[in-house]
Amino acid sequence: MLYALARPLLFALDPENAHLLTLKLAEAARRAHVLGWAARPVPPQPVRAMGLEFPNPVGLAAGLDKDAAHIDALAALGFGFLEVGTVTPRPQPGNPRPRLFRLPRARALINRFGFNSAGVEAFAANLARARYRGILGVNIGKNFDTPLERAADDYALCLERVYGAASYVTVNVSSPNTQGLRGLAALGFGFLEVGTVTPRAQPGNPRPRLFRLTEQRALINRLGFNNAGMEPLAARLRAQRPALPIGVNIGK
Repeated sequence: MLYALARPLLFALDPENAHLLTLKLAEAARRAHVLGWAARPVPPQPVRAMGLEFPNPVGLAAGLDKDAAHIDALAALGFGFLEVGTVTPRPQPGNPRPRLFRLPRARALINRFGFNSAGVEAFAANLARARYRGILGVNIGKNFDTPLERAADDYALCLERVYGAASYVTVNVSSPNTQGLRGLAALGFGFLEVGTVTPRAQPGNPRPRLFRLTEQRALINRLGFNNAGMEPLAARLRAQRPALPIGVNIGK
């Protein structure tokens, strides 16, 4: 009902402006203590994965709240988990606008934002302010101008800064909107070891890591994955770090 009322206004705006306005309205509704009232109650349907207990299996993917600025507002909608980001070490603007496009007949969007990010320091400050204590994933990436051979440094820096606040961390090496990023997978499995290292600040407290890989079948086959693409890499990582629950997310 609320969407039916808001839709004409939102569709009168540029898609990215509508996106930003929606987040601001959700934040205002949370502060006015009406957001929970507007959202339907979600019945418990617990799911256990990666050693974590999810209250329900429907979560919010990374890309909506890129700077972790609206965690509490989004959590009030009843998601079983939230994933925020992608965050990069240094602030960067992402791709030039327009970069968000509506497909009304398909009820879909085309997202070409790139890794627009406020940077990991601002991101970490937003994490610290959030009151949400549910399952929180953090998606980390590299800056667009970081050479591929130094990309592991970017991921390690982000991992260090967000690790304490995250329930799990997704290492994103798959965005088609960041030039050259998918070339990281071609560097071989050794690069992915950045995700198996527990940051020095958190000894003895491992977090699950996910790896967001390319969906390109030729590259997946060359890396030795089967058609499902997930379990072979996870098995190889578990063999290296048996105590660390690990999954793999192959995305577009």
